[in-house]
Amino acid sequence: MKPVTVVVGAQWGDEGKGKITDFLAEKANFVVRYQGGDNAGHSIQFNGKKYALHLIPSGLFKPKTINVIGNGVVFNPKTFLKEIQGLKAQGFACDNIVVSDRAHVIFDAHQVLDAAQETAKGDQAVGTTRKGIGPTYQDKVGRNGVRVGDFVADNFPQLYRALITQKNAQLVALGAQPIDIEASLVDYLAIAEQIKPFVKDTIVLLNEAYEQHKTILVEGAQGALLDIDFGTYPYVTSSSTSAGGVATGTGLGPTRISSIIGVAKAYSTRVGNGAFPTELKNELGQLIRERGREYGTTTGRPRRIGWLDAVALRYSVRVNGLTGIALMLLDVLSGLDTVQICTHYTLNNQTLPSVPARIEDWAKCVPHFVTLPGWQEDITHVTKFEDLPAAARQYVTIVENLIGAPIVMISVGPSREQTIIRGEI
Repeated sequence: MKPVTVVVGAQWGDEGKGKITDFLAEKANFVVRYQGGDNAGHSIQFNGKKYALHLIPSGLFKPKTINVIGNGVVFNPKTFLKEIQGLKAQGFACDNIVVSDRAHVIFDAHQVLDAAQETAKGDQAVGTTRKGIGPTYQDKVGRNGVRVGDFVADNFPQLYRALITQKNAQLVALGAQPIDIEASLVDYLAIAEQIKPFVKDTIVLLNEAYEQHKTILVEGAQGALLDIDFGTYPYVTSSSTSAGGVATGTGLGPTRISSIIGVAKAYSTRVGNGAFPTELKNELGQLIRERGREYGTTTGRPRRIGWLDAVALRYSVRVNGLTGIALMLLDVLSGLDTVQICTHYTLNNQTLPSVPARIEDWAKCVPHFVTLPGWQEDITHVTKFEDLPAAARQYVTIVENLIGAPIVMISVGPSREQTIIRGEI
């Protein structure tokens, strides 16, 4: 494994990043989350069991691996403690986790405000998870937030009262119930004492690790097409989900990144509103949804299903600078007579060079497809690329040529063992 390897979602999230991170974490000394919050959901399966992580990095299951919640994450301390409690009940020590003192804290008020803002938008709602992610990033950029280092410091009550007074004014304006500041403060003071042992200067920790030639695996949440700058704006998340966010979300400088692996499904999915040109609103879409168990790890919401969009994926390759692709859930397409890949868009009868910036244009794009023969064989036990059916190999090769990046890993099932290594990682 290279010194600093980044794993990012190359589509609209839910691509299977947890599995790839878990697979690569076998050789990592550190696993780092660099953005997002507990709106993420990573499912990891091994030894016949399935585990869901929302805030804690995917290297948790490796006792010797240090798991870092980086400064770019918005940190919900209640979720963190609940997640640790559940993992400990399953036999994991959870003593290999550290939290950046520069990460911003999500409070109950942020969650209530998130829900109130979504409700107020009506038909224009973004479709957030209502976890308080957006309002917390708003406070961060507005320079009103409370960071983890402040949360565990003596002056926290003063900062909390000022912040929640401001949030309550917003809640009342939206017709929501305000937060009881003093009662909630008592709860958070008790929580802060439990959080304090986990808090460290992770920028020093990670850079010293790099200088000591330790291996660092950085994992993203959501996907590049939900990036605040590069995604289907405004139907995006509130953080930099692309590889560019790694430096600002960890304190590791850009020149220290060695490899960037984009994780993409063999088809496309997304949750919430926004443009989705290849969407299948039919029985085939429902069939793929059920085969792929396409329901949100965090929300349980059914995901929208579509054919693989090579236009969007090629765009993701470019904006992330991907050095390789991990193609997930190829096994879900087994048994179909034919499979399709979107090769290009037209808008107003003009072929587009890439995805458009305006969501209104993206929603009007007409997708154009290449139709390929499917394969009937069960591929869940295949361990070598050359042992895949010819039609499956053709599918992979055509995707690779369309997107301009090598497919270096292929997943043919949920377990670690169901992974084909095809190129340099």
